[in-house]
Amino acid sequence: MSDAAQPTAAEVRAAAEAVKTALDRHLAAVERRSGEDDPAVYDAFNQLAAAAEAYDELLYDRYDEVTPFEIPGADDSLPPYTGPEEPSALSVLIRRDYAVAEPQRLMAQARRVEAADEEGEGVASSGTVHGALGLLFGEFEPDEIASRHKEFGLEEGDSTLWVTAADEAAEPGEWLEAPFEQVEPQRVVCRFDVSAVFDDEFDDDLEDADLEEEELEEDVEEDLEEDLEEEDLDADGDGVPERLGVDRRGP
Repeated sequence: MSDAAQPTAAEVRAAAEAVKTALDRHLAAVERRSGEDDPAVYDAFNQLAAAAEAYDELLYDRYDEVTPFEIPGADDSLPPYTGPEEPSALSVLIRRDYAVAEPQRLMAQARRVEAADEEGEGVASSGTVHGALGLLFGEFEPDEIASRHKEFGLEEGDSTLWVTAADEAAEPGEWLEAPFEQVEPQRVVCRFDVSAVFDDEFDDDLEDADLEEEELEEDVEEDLEEDLEEEDLDADGDGVPERLGVDRRGP
């Protein structure tokens, strides 16, 4: 980041004061909580998390320092469920991210679709990445693309699936223009996230476990070698201590 784009010391100080204020508000909300699912506590929690995250970013940008704060992930920040106990309708919200890893493979697949389309208008939509994406996603179901993404030159990124409860099914066409704007976090029944971040954390845990196992095996081998050395000494007589002051005379 350039010097011109760095936050000022005053901005960092203001962010720190915002954390202090949010911390006081959170404590006050906790002290006045009306139950386990008090929305005031939830709101204060989110404000504190946002203030801490903003301060952490400004502190790093200005001074190249970090805080010990760990901001909870999206899954931890969901509020308690307050939807109907017996939902009569539900919505499934899905987001999948892809990277266009092989544009030529993508366009080649789109050309195959065009060649097989007898009703095509002859427009070469497969000639650009944009056109190829539109053609393939119009031809194949999203689940099929997810299972065959490598064939289409795509590389999987993060994905998430949310299941939300509703009192009744929406009217046809009611939410099509803005499908994700009316999501109520309190009505999320469950969610499933897939990310390379989780794989990295799992790999780190495996590496730590392997290191601990290797250290344990080394300790066992060292102890075994020491025991064998002691047994060899005892067998040679070198390791048997002399008994002083013992007279074994015969009669």
